Amino acid sequence: MADDIRFYFDPVCPFAWMTSKWVRQVQAQRDYSVDWRFISLRLLNAHIDYASHFPPEYEAGHTAGLLLLRAATSIRREHGRAPLGPLYQAFGTRIFEQHNGTYLVDGTDFRGTEGFLGPILDELGLPRQHIAALDDESLDTEIQAETDEALALTGRDVGTPIIHFEPPEGVAFFGPVISRLPDDEHAAQLWDHVIGLARFPGFAELKRSLREKPQLKAFGVDADETGEQEDWHGGSRRTKH
Repeated sequence: MADDIRFYFDPVCPFAWMTSKWVRQVQAQRDYSVDWRFISLRLLNAHIDYASHFPPEYEAGHTAGLLLLRAATSIRREHGRAPLGPLYQAFGTRIFEQHNGTYLVDGTDFRGTEGFLGPILDELGLPRQHIAALDDESLDTEIQAETDEALALTGRDVGTPIIHFEPPEGVAFFGPVISRLPDDEHAAQLWDHVIGLARFPGFAELKRSLREKPQLKAFGVDADETGEQEDWHGGSRRTKH
């Protein structure tokens, strides 16, 4: 039986992480099953000169994401798909909720190292042998195939995440890109709006480039500490108590 949602993620993408948190809210309310799948920003941008297109830390960060996906691929091969949800949650929690500042150490991104991965494997009860996968380039073939699978659903001019709802025939789309979580009351409502829009055959894109920082500790912003949030229906602001 197919899962309700296929969610393609790169573990170092903050917007994918924020969207995944929202999807987990919806999953809990609708009892959806989610298949957590891979899309690599490093492989997606393999044809691009990082030095001229991205800030200096992006290449190391995207590479770290690829290394973590290698470990996830190794885990999936040996243990099946069940550990991937908890694994992605552990990655994201450490990267975005428990850390503020750079991960760069002498030009290497710490997230792609044994020091980062080892404690996560221990916490999830997974063998430390998967640390060796960080350096196993042969796993990139499988990650590339899944990246291509995701892009075949939406076209190539996108990033992460990509969501496929009710596969294989259901709708797929990039995003939605959100910088903060809806409350539980409105999480499913937002989902219904997004799916309703995506289901219209003529719909292609809805976008605005003005964005706030993701409300994550990694960016020095915590939604729970701002004291304010957008009113869902009005656009006026209300104070959180």
